[in-house]
Amino acid sequence: MRGRSPRAAPRLSRPGPGRRPRPGSEGTFPLCFTNVIVLVGGVAGCGKTTVGAIVARRLHWPVCDADSFHPPENIAKMRAGVPLTDADRGPWLAAIIDWMDARDAAGESAVAGCSAIKQRYRDELLDGRPGARLAFLKISRELAHERLAARQGHFFTAQLMDSQFAALELPQETGQVLMFDAAQPADQIAGEIIHRFGLVAEAAERADGA
Repeated sequence: MRGRSPRAAPRLSRPGPGRRPRPGSEGTFPLCFTNVIVLVGGVAGCGKTTVGAIVARRLHWPVCDADSFHPPENIAKMRAGVPLTDADRGPWLAAIIDWMDARDAAGESAVAGCSAIKQRYRDELLDGRPGARLAFLKISRELAHERLAARQGHFFTAQLMDSQFAALELPQETGQVLMFDAAQPADQIAGEIIHRFGLVAEAAERADGA
């Protein structure tokens, strides 16, 4: 997949000038890359879009919404309450990988949401990309359903959520993958992601008034 031509990222928002991560900090994994791609993963309702946006804002990195990577036919299936298959998710994964590789080629750091619920998906996204990181948000089925019930105007249904939990393979923590408790406040989770991956840039801290 690495040889695919980069495509334009959909609905890409830039909260401010990009910042490169400080190479390591106390109590975190040291980073030796000039740019980092942070994927925020987990089932629907875990808060990956909200948390990813906070991380991006604090670091002044671009952020892209997870749903934007799905082709129209996938959105149509989900709106109809039909769970996606591995074949359906193929183009979605390919779009995310293209976006990651385009950011890497441009020397840019960025944040994106991506459910990454199966190990094979995580392998495709992370293998051969040493600057990529996955922050996986773990959530109970009960809390996910509670959050889904509070959503307004979103196409995701309880049936689709149940299908995600049925397919879910929780990751093991590695140097590229860390787990976070989705029940915690989004601001707290974002702070933990930044700290544990060593992503805090002093310039970004000052810009946020830290």
